[in-house]
Amino acid sequence: MSNNSLKTPLGRVRGLGSAKSGTEHFWLQRLTGVAMVPLTIVFVFTVIYLARASQATAIATLGSPLIAIFLYLFIIAGVVHMRAGMQVIIEDYVHEEKLKIAAVMANTFFAIFIGAACLFALLKLNFGI
Repeated sequence: MSNNSLKTPLGRVRGLGSAKSGTEHFWLQRLTGVAMVPLTIVFVFTVIYLARASQATAIATLGSPLIAIFLYLFIIAGVVHMRAGMQVIIEDYVHEEKLKIAAVMANTFFAIFIGAACLFALLKLNFGI
C-alpha cells in the first residue's frame, strides 16, 4: 500500500496538518466543556439558593471563598469555551479573509471584555475593590 500523503511521518502520527495545531481547538472545547458540567451545576444551585435571598445574604454567599472560587472557574471556563467555539464557527463560515480576521479579533476582544467584567464584579464583592 503506497502512502501518497504530503504529511511527514511525524505529522501523520501526531495528526497535525500544515498549521501544526490540528486538534488544539477540538481539545480546548472538549476540556472546557467537561469542566463546565460540574461548574454549571454549582452555578445553578447557587442561583436557585440566591433567588429568594436578601441582598445581604447574596453578598455574603458570593463573597465566601468556596463559592467565589467555583464562580471564578465558571467564568474563565465559560469565556474560554465561548471564544473557542465562536472562533471555529467564524473560521468555518466566514470566507472573506479580512472579514474573518476582523471577526476573530472582535470575538477575542468580546470574550476578554465579558470575562473581565464578570471577574471584576466578583472581585468587587469579594474584596470591596
